[in-house]
Amino acid sequence: MAGEKLRERVMTEYSPVQVAPICRLDESTIESLARSYATTRPSFIRLNYGLQRHAGGGNAVRSITILPTLTGDWNLVGGGCQLSSSGTFKYNEALLERSDWIKPGTRTVNMTALGDALVDLRDPPVKAIVVYNSNPATIAPDREKVLRGFLREDLFTVVLEHFQTDTADFADVLLPATTQLEHEDIHKAYGHLYWMHNARSIDPLGESLPNTEIFRRLARAMKLTDPELFATDETLMREALDHEANHRQGLTLERMREEGPLRLHVSTPHLPFVEGTKLPTKSGKIEIESDVVRALGLDPLPNYFPPLESEERSPELARRYPLNLISPPAHTFLNSSFVNVKSLRRVADKPTLQIHPEDASTRSISSGAKVRIHNDRGSFRAEAIVTDAVRPGVVAAPSIWWGKMSDDAAEGNNGSNANNTTAQHLTDIGRGASFYDNLVEVETLI
Repeated sequence: MAGEKLRERVMTEYSPVQVAPICRLDESTIESLARSYATTRPSFIRLNYGLQRHAGGGNAVRSITILPTLTGDWNLVGGGCQLSSSGTFKYNEALLERSDWIKPGTRTVNMTALGDALVDLRDPPVKAIVVYNSNPATIAPDREKVLRGFLREDLFTVVLEHFQTDTADFADVLLPATTQLEHEDIHKAYGHLYWMHNARSIDPLGESLPNTEIFRRLARAMKLTDPELFATDETLMREALDHEANHRQGLTLERMREEGPLRLHVSTPHLPFVEGTKLPTKSGKIEIESDVVRALGLDPLPNYFPPLESEERSPELARRYPLNLISPPAHTFLNSSFVNVKSLRRVADKPTLQIHPEDASTRSISSGAKVRIHNDRGSFRAEAIVTDAVRPGVVAAPSIWWGKMSDDAAEGNNGSNANNTTAQHLTDIGRGASFYDNLVEVETLI
């Protein structure tokens, strides 16, 4: 029944002639891709982190994952699709995450909306922030609002870091944290099926401590008494593995320490959604029509959700800011993680903006020109690269550069990067960040 509903929707709402202007592809290309996918067995789709960074990203991912159900590729070796293998790993969420400690009525903050949380002093206001494993003054959307929040004199900011990041510059207290070379840990994965043990290679340098030890000392200083707050790293690793699936498979900390990475005891070849497998859904099957999605107030069938910042949803905004900016990772330094490494910065060279020749021509922009990318939220600067590697109407700025290392940082401010223009929109499913739902205009700098 759900399959027939989906078929009817596709035939009446998403024929090639109807989706061609949405995809900006001609009908023949769409038909050729559909025919190739439908007639090639096995077929595999590799999703990646970027597709979901639009307001309709959840629906986009869900729609694609339904395709192998229609073609039967979930039953075939080498078929199906993958975004992440992390869900295959089982760990004791009840012991480690303790969501039951969040009392009813407690204000919680989605990090994607950190700017609003720091600037909007609702009751109760955010009066203190502890930052670890992140650099929000660089990576959080609507960066100018985030920085205004960090500049509040009544905000107490503690940062656990390895380097003097943009966020560390705002710290009232800056604590040195260990790298993974200096502490023991275990890791799951998002691209393979092996639990991994991270052995400590060297003693912690200087006064650096693992995040866990810093939190233990903080709890002690605050005179908290819950025993869970003082669990050792050894205990935490064992608790993470304290799950029936790991017990059944003999996956223990001792084995990882002795043997190295251990593969999950899943089938070889691994066919997680093969016909007959009981899945963690209400029906135990792949659900083309989902009550879980319906409960979110969304269409239970796979559907197209136009970007919030687009001609379809906001035509006036699109007239003022006609270019869609995407900011994929600069592969030299993996988002903001290693921008401080001089050798990697030399390879990346400088912040750049890729722009299609058609869009460059109408704006009198040539390769090598200094340009300003802006919208109502803010702006940043980059050097233009005129190329047909991006399509007309789209510009791409490999990111994320620390603001302090941008050209305009020398002017006595906190500098800028692509997130000076990004919005705090939340995605339809998962309430994640929608960095690429971002309309801008580009102009040359005189």
